[in-house]
Amino acid sequence: MDILRRWVSSPILFFFIICGVSCSKSVDNTAVRIGYFPNINHAQMVVGIGEGTFAAYLGKKVEIKTTLFNAGPSLIEAVFAGDIDIACVGPSPAINGYVRSGGKALKIIAGAASGGALFVVRKDAHIKKAADLAGKRIATPQLGNTQDVAFRGYIRNIGLKPREKGGTVDVLPLRNPDILNLFMRKQIDGAWVQEPWGARIINEADGEVFLDERTLWKDGRFSSTLMIVRTDFLKRHPDCVKRWLSAHVKITRWIHQHPRKAKKVIGRQIKALSGVSLPEEVMNDAFSRLEATYDPIVSSLSLYAEMAYEAGFLGNQRIDLSGLVDLKLLNEVLKERALPQIGE
Repeated sequence: MDILRRWVSSPILFFFIICGVSCSKSVDNTAVRIGYFPNINHAQMVVGIGEGTFAAYLGKKVEIKTTLFNAGPSLIEAVFAGDIDIACVGPSPAINGYVRSGGKALKIIAGAASGGALFVVRKDAHIKKAADLAGKRIATPQLGNTQDVAFRGYIRNIGLKPREKGGTVDVLPLRNPDILNLFMRKQIDGAWVQEPWGARIINEADGEVFLDERTLWKDGRFSSTLMIVRTDFLKRHPDCVKRWLSAHVKITRWIHQHPRKAKKVIGRQIKALSGVSLPEEVMNDAFSRLEATYDPIVSSLSLYAEMAYEAGFLGNQRIDLSGLVDLKLLNEVLKERALPQIGE
């Protein structure tokens, strides 16, 4: 009863509950294990778990267990181990996980974010044009994660290579907090990161934007965060996954309809998860480059796959990704809400 009172007393969640619990059946004896990052790119997870929205949609008999990650490759390993059922992750680790498992481990069932990735450099690192990256030390959140693959693709396109491939650019996979710390100490020259880390480096470490990744994509839209499900869990609990997607769509639309309130809630929940309080200017800056969405922007996935292949993360043969995306349940949710459906 205490939990119910807390949910009902929240003005953010009251509407969610009216359209969630009362419109769905509970799933008996199901534990849902969730993986995500305490980042703005994972806003729906941050809000929906922290504020109880997903719990309200799933019903009181479903236990939600959460695990926080720094970057996608380690999350995908947890999916392989059977420790994560539903997760938010970048496209490159999702594609890599699909390929490594022979198409058996996971499915992409929705998008979560477009944009929100920056290449930030030190003002005194003398990086004014792409050729200046030769001999520089550039950090990414983890080897093979989405920003790591994007950076490697970027330098390949300008004729440079990472040092381990015989080139001159030192690519350093590091944890996001370590990237910020080393940036402050001037031990790295730049970093390709997702929000709010880009905005934090600008605000706290006097960094400057060298490249907003949106400028590299058609119409400035690309999938930076996806929602995935472990294939076995989807087969055993499709109704549970559909209810999760219902909450995801509701939260996404709420973020668009109430951006000022959403930023406050997301900032509060990130502080609860990480202990870090993000100033208003950091939140505003980060959100200016990010779009919350349930559209996985499928057209961008093939380009990510090509970058990952060229970087050596997908083996020696190009892989058929035709079974990677399954939007059946998402489109059922959208149809029930009279919203435009999304093509694969």
